Amino acid sequence: MKLGKRQLVVAGAGAAAAAIGASLYWWRGDQAATDAAAASALWNASFPRPDGGILAMATLRGAPLVLNFWATWCPPCVKEMPELDRFARQFASRGVRVVGLAIDNAGPVREFLTRAPVSYAIGLAGFEGTELSRQLGNPSGGLPFTVFFNRLGVPVQRRLGETSMAELARWAESS
Repeated sequence: MKLGKRQLVVAGAGAAAAAIGASLYWWRGDQAATDAAAASALWNASFPRPDGGILAMATLRGAPLVLNFWATWCPPCVKEMPELDRFARQFASRGVRVVGLAIDNAGPVREFLTRAPVSYAIGLAGFEGTELSRQLGNPSGGLPFTVFFNRLGVPVQRRLGETSMAELARWAESS
């Protein structure tokens, strides 16, 4: 059977669509595996707190979580902290938690929080925390970087750069 030009074009387009669909399916599956591995690394981690003690991430699992990577030397990080604090206070009654992981040394973080305290938990990830942020979807390691985890502990939203109260509220309400 001889195919006409139109039939060949349709068959070619169908084959291309199938290939794209298969690639997307493979990529999404691969991304899900990457997200699961990164989330597992996070939930198994513990970080020193600037005020002493340890922040064990496993204790926060089971509730929606906003995880913000920041540093005292990062102007956009410092600028968004009041929004994160306002969000943390407003959404605490709904079970949403906020954690800031400082990509910084303990001394500057303690000094900064003395001048600009926040109501949410802060952990000291140090400069090694950049690798965790990369695992969670921040290939450049830039700051600030925010990840929203659903109740199952899966990352469902990410933002490189400043976030806002409105964006955080949308994430929380869609979870």
